Parts: sequence; C-alpha cells; structure tokens
Amino acid sequence: MRIAVFAKAPVAGRVKTRLAPELGDEGAARLAASLTLRTLAMAVGSGVGTVELWCAPDTTHPFFAQCSSRFRVKLREQSGEDLGERMRAAVDEALAAGSAVLVIGADCPALDAAVLVRAAKALADHDAVFVPAEDGGYVLVGMARTVPGVFKGVAWGEDTVMQQTRERLVSAHARWQELECLWDVDRPEDYRRMRREGYAVEMPA
Repeated sequence: MRIAVFAKAPVAGRVKTRLAPELGDEGAARLAASLTLRTLAMAVGSGVGTVELWCAPDTTHPFFAQCSSRFRVKLREQSGEDLGERMRAAVDEALAAGSAVLVIGADCPALDAAVLVRAAKALADHDAVFVPAEDGGYVLVGMARTVPGVFKGVAWGEDTVMQQTRERLVSAHARWQELECLWDVDRPEDYRRMRREGYAVEMPA
C-alpha cells in the first residue's frame, strides 16, 4: 500500500489564499505548512503503507526537503494540467508497481489514522474508496485497480466533484465504498472550526 500526500509549497500569496483575510498571506502559508506536517505525521504513524509527498509546483522548496528529512518520505513532483491529471499520475504509478494507493490532501485535520486504516481495508474488496468532503468534493481517494475516466472532466473546486465522480464510477462499472464525510480547511470559517474543535497544529516560524 502507498499513501500519496498531495501538498503545495507554503509560499505566501500562493497557498490557502482564501484564508488571507483571516490570517494574512504569511499566516495562511504557515498554516498550510503546519497542516502538511500534521498530515505527514499522521500518515507515517498510521503504519498503513509507504508514504510519499507529492509536491507542487515542484520539489525544490526548502520546506519539502525538511519534510523528507523529518519523516523519511520520498518527494515526488505533481504533474498534470489539473488536479485530476495529477492524481491520476500518482495512482497510475502505484498501480503499475503492483500497489494499491490512497491519495490524500494536506488540509483535512479531521482525517486520522483510523480513517486511513478503514480505507485501506475497503480496498481489499472494492475497486475504490472515498472520503467525501462536506463541501462536495472529497478528502481521500483510494484505488486498488484502474477505473477508466474517474478523474476526467470533473469540475475541480466545485461542489459537484463527488457527485460527478460517482457518475464516472457507475459508468466504469466500478465497485466503491464511501466512508464518513469529513471537512477540510479552505475558508476562514473552516479555520475557526478547526480552532474551536481543538485540532492542534504546529505552526512553523
């Protein structure tokens, strides 16, 4: 099993921009870094599989080198025109190597090791597994085999992502499982919820 953690370089003004009104550009970038650290610690600690950090726009930001050294994870560069192509590349590579794969973002503090374990177990008798997000997307996708077209033509960033994905799964005659819906941190109200519900994050200087 592989776990592919997708993360953006924590560059002020280029990451978590919807949080800037609450935190400022620098604060939003620090939060993005802290969420990535939390996600990597959780994924590695889960024991589910080999963890890789898939970086955007590339692997050169010093933060990624720090992550690799701290968590002993391999750095990979995301490639593709949109999120669907980037996820497909990571999934295809894992499956070609004979490994099932879980792809997760780095901005869902409610995603924990227990969810990863459940998702991995679901792939024992399903083609795919998803953790839907409250905003209509999803925070985890896992694949045990190729599902043609599952990432193609999806309106990424819209509230129809999960529904469109379900339609593609049906068309591909895939067998999938959905776990409990979670939420990610994109907007000021999400940040306030994270603080209110007590999710601790390490804020780099």
